[in-house]
Amino acid sequence: MLRRHQAAPRAAADFLQPAAAAEAARSTSWRAGRPAPWRSARSIIKGFALMVSIVATHAFAQDSGPVPADGVYDMLVGTYTGGTSQGLYVYRFDTKTGEATRVSVAQTVNPSYLVVSRDRRFVYAVNELPGDNGPASQRGGISAFRFDAASGQLSFLNKVSSDGNDPCYLSLSPDGKYLLTANYSVAADPGGSFAVFPLQDDGQVGASVLTVHHEGGGPVKGRQDNSHVHSTVFSPDGHYLFAQDLGADKLYSYRYTPDGSRGLFGPTDWRYTQEKAGTGPRHLVFGANGKQAYLTSELAGTVSTFNYEDGKLTQVQTLSLSDPGFKGAVGAAAIHLSPDGRFLYASNRGDANDIVIFSVDPTNGHLKKIGHQSSLGKSPREFAIDPTGNWLIVGNQNSGTVYVFKRDQQSGLLEANPKRIEIDSPVDFKLVSPS
Repeated sequence: MLRRHQAAPRAAADFLQPAAAAEAARSTSWRAGRPAPWRSARSIIKGFALMVSIVATHAFAQDSGPVPADGVYDMLVGTYTGGTSQGLYVYRFDTKTGEATRVSVAQTVNPSYLVVSRDRRFVYAVNELPGDNGPASQRGGISAFRFDAASGQLSFLNKVSSDGNDPCYLSLSPDGKYLLTANYSVAADPGGSFAVFPLQDDGQVGASVLTVHHEGGGPVKGRQDNSHVHSTVFSPDGHYLFAQDLGADKLYSYRYTPDGSRGLFGPTDWRYTQEKAGTGPRHLVFGANGKQAYLTSELAGTVSTFNYEDGKLTQVQTLSLSDPGFKGAVGAAAIHLSPDGRFLYASNRGDANDIVIFSVDPTNGHLKKIGHQSSLGKSPREFAIDPTGNWLIVGNQNSGTVYVFKRDQQSGLLEANPKRIEIDSPVDFKLVSPS
């Protein structure tokens, strides 16, 4: 599945009408247009589109749970299933040795991004469809699994429509009541969106209560012909949601008001942070103190630093992932901080195929590039740093390999001679304590 490399034409939107209450009996959908007065989500406004989809991802590093006495965690691996992969894998990962042992697999289609519930009892995965060659009418899915961390077994619970094409990201609301997904959308119709799903006590996912469609595009033909929502991230204070739109070069911002006083999600007064045309913002992560945020821009192959305060992002720095003189293709993807917050890592695909390493200045959060490490394969998309900080685990989507690099916690650099795991089309990794 290479949906990132094709985009179908469509216009994108800048503004969202206010949301209806999340508890509404039926799903609400919006479309963004120009600034307009607050209205009911069911209002019809001439000249403006009325449908919008919402997908979110939480800004904080996932809590892996209590430290196991033997140092062995469950490692969940999401994949694409067009080849030999069967779906969602569980391995036992030994943080003392870096060794991984396969335990189980849950069959599901294209579980390319995962999120684990705060109590670690449930796992949610996107079903990224239709992909480049699928019918535009086909919607992606969200699958829920019960997870027995002690045995490493997953049990299917239910599946719902993602209310969009090509879901590629998941996040949990700060209160754990809602699951959000970003629908990248290769197809122009319905276009990029994010959607909001209520979570039931038994772990099942309810039908979406809100979808928010963005409109607009950018100058890069074939990649920015329409909106492509790539991630949904909550601010550290839990009051705001940021939706990164690769197609529109915007970081949209929404207020999260679960009490329904302003709808479940509503646009901020400033609506978005505009990025440079053609850069393609992809993934956002907040720093350890919550005062900075870091963004990968896929098309430009850069990492940007922002100051954060009360829902607003102010860009203060942008660094290239490539060394001076590099002439090949680039493709910035995932971004993660070390557990101690002292180092930041980003994956760069294209012809580079490496992990780029930055130190974080503790006084102002600014970045300094200190090194890079080949991923030893093609298209390193997602990666993870284990809870101990000893290992960085990266999947090469187009090579069918996972490499486990020993990490020097003092320098932040990755050591050579990593351990290798064979998994077809590996994409995402989450580590969970079985204790």
